[in-house]
Amino acid sequence: MNPSIIPHPELLETWIITAQLQTPPSARIASVWFAELVCNAAFSEDKRVLSCLEPPLQLPIPATFGDSSRCVDDLSYFSLSVGPHDARVFYGPEIPYTIYGSNSFFTCFGQWISDFRILVDWGIDTILEHEFRQYRELQRPMPWNAVEKNWFLFWDDLGQMFIHHDIAPVRVFAKLELDGSVGPNLALATANSDQTCLKRFLLQSENPTESIHQATNSLAITLCALSDQSCQPDTTNTFVLFIIQQKTLRGLHPVYEPYAVLTRRSMPYEIYAVSSKPIWIFGRKIAAKKSDVPSSTLFSDDSEMLYVTTISWKSQGQKYHGYIDDTLFLAFGREDSAAGGIDVTARDLLAELGMCAGI
Repeated sequence: MNPSIIPHPELLETWIITAQLQTPPSARIASVWFAELVCNAAFSEDKRVLSCLEPPLQLPIPATFGDSSRCVDDLSYFSLSVGPHDARVFYGPEIPYTIYGSNSFFTCFGQWISDFRILVDWGIDTILEHEFRQYRELQRPMPWNAVEKNWFLFWDDLGQMFIHHDIAPVRVFAKLELDGSVGPNLALATANSDQTCLKRFLLQSENPTESIHQATNSLAITLCALSDQSCQPDTTNTFVLFIIQQKTLRGLHPVYEPYAVLTRRSMPYEIYAVSSKPIWIFGRKIAAKKSDVPSSTLFSDDSEMLYVTTISWKSQGQKYHGYIDDTLFLAFGREDSAAGGIDVTARDLLAELGMCAGI
């Protein structure tokens, strides 16, 4: 479950899939061990199924052991955890990375990063020096949450690296250093305009059963077509793209509504646009009749739990940057038990954006 899909660096029509190992029900009560699986994958002849070419291997991500005294009361079980949780594998401008959850030195459960090339047979590129060859725990501006999840990296138009910690109830992001430390929260400069834009397009509530959180890694996208000879990426047409999700608990069953977000790639990195309606993935179960759907959501109480985990460019050779006519992979989990994905053009994903300007 919780898959990632990236193009293979050398093999044509081949992608690298990673996903969380799903522990068999018979072993769940006694097991505190977690692992990530990886394989090279290709499409079936009818192009409908992307599956492993060989049995998957375990990613050699080491377990971490932090200060167990930080995991108290209902979170005490986190101190028993061994191994990575919910890894996201993605390309930066130059190399691939993985961010995953594991026991923290700063809080109960934190976020860690590694150069992905040292975890798989990446080829000769592996010998090149780069950041995060030694896995690092990522940090954040104070205050910390007891359990941290779903952080992502982004790069600005100067190639500087940042880490985005939260989207709501307040946005938090900071410049990232190679030892995992960060600078101050840079989102304070645009806090009012960012939250005003989010509130316009995403219904928000103080009800504890409803929340908004970020979900995926980021990509850079230029909002004109590569096939257009006049299309030249610059600060006016190129943005950071990522997915956030509105989560609503229906009893004990969560329902997620994903939205695309674009932010500027230069100071002050403000939110530029948000999907004006949730992204619908064909094949997802919907309410039997319109009257079953609460006015605040598209989904019924028994709607399938489907949550987007990663986004990537589909074509071999594409890493962080793409264009509006390029094709993306959206990888997602289903009911905490299965993995899936779709390919979609960036133009379709970003249809009907709600613009923040003028709000």
